[in-house]
Amino acid sequence: MANTIVGVYDNYQDAQDALNELLKGGFEIEHVRLSPDEESTSARQTALRAAQTESGSHGISGFFRNLFGSHEKERYPDLYSEAVRRGSYLLTVHATNDEQESRASAIMNQHDPIDIEERASAWKNMGWSAYDRNAAVYDDTEIAAERSRYRSTEPSARINEAPGMREQTAIPVIQEQLQVGKREVQRGGVRIHQHVTQSPAQETLHLREEHVSVERRTVDEPATADDLASFKEGTFEMRETAEEAVVAKTARVVEEVLLGKEVSEHTQTINETVRRSDVEVERFGEPTGDNAFRTHWTSQYGSTGARYEDYVPAYQYGARMAADARYQNYRFSDVEPEIERDWTAHNAGHPWEKMKDAVRYGWEGITR
Repeated sequence: MANTIVGVYDNYQDAQDALNELLKGGFEIEHVRLSPDEESTSARQTALRAAQTESGSHGISGFFRNLFGSHEKERYPDLYSEAVRRGSYLLTVHATNDEQESRASAIMNQHDPIDIEERASAWKNMGWSAYDRNAAVYDDTEIAAERSRYRSTEPSARINEAPGMREQTAIPVIQEQLQVGKREVQRGGVRIHQHVTQSPAQETLHLREEHVSVERRTVDEPATADDLASFKEGTFEMRETAEEAVVAKTARVVEEVLLGKEVSEHTQTINETVRRSDVEVERFGEPTGDNAFRTHWTSQYGSTGARYEDYVPAYQYGARMAADARYQNYRFSDVEPEIERDWTAHNAGHPWEKMKDAVRYGWEGITR
């Protein structure tokens, strides 16, 4: 079914960026429309004048009459025309299938659209009741004042589709990832201090000394020629010598202290926890849980003589698997082989062919 997605933007650049992303994403130019198509007061006036042409199909009013039909004629053209009058920009996309519809909404939601219902509620609180085609278009000063009123109070919006289409909200599933690195830290070391100390040293040395001794003795013998030659005045000397210790010091290297580092490696296993936000889908407003399962069991298995209690695990298993994040956005037929293997491994007493329809019903109760 063809659907039209509408986004309202306060910032022209946001709207233009969204339009460019849509075109890059494969949407045809004739299926995408930005109004006004320029960031100026005159462009807003031109868009609103075109909307006042009842028979025209190119103005805002004519466009939304064709889009919504007569039953919404009074309300939505008013909201969107008033948004343009107050300085906002409308971006519309014509999606030809569900895949295009989801893709367009995701792209448009990335560029800060406003919630037109919230904005209209704020206008009404200030006395606005309906779009007045004779009201003047806001100038830049009035637009700035208008934006300042909503900037801190208005919640972030998601793109809403036009009436008759599904409203889509993206819920992010966040998962932490463990990243382990390494850094160099100081663990200690060795500091060497060098000091000079004194200690006694002893060596034994033998020294020689000479001493002159004088001795007189009586001699009675004839004088020889030598004696007569020395028979005159003179001086005789004999010197004494002695050895004494001479001390000298020489430095020798007697030991070395080697300072170095040895590098070793080891493996360390880091045990940590990471968080993940999981989404559980719970339907409301229609029969669910045991009542829905029992109704299905009665229509499918009641006449077989089987007990409802035997099938409860299959219904619950199907619902549990459909809510599992691994299988989001998959059809039952896409994952049936994997689910069959898991069921068979844990429920040997309950054959898959017998329980498959109950599992499928439990799955579809969550996904439909």
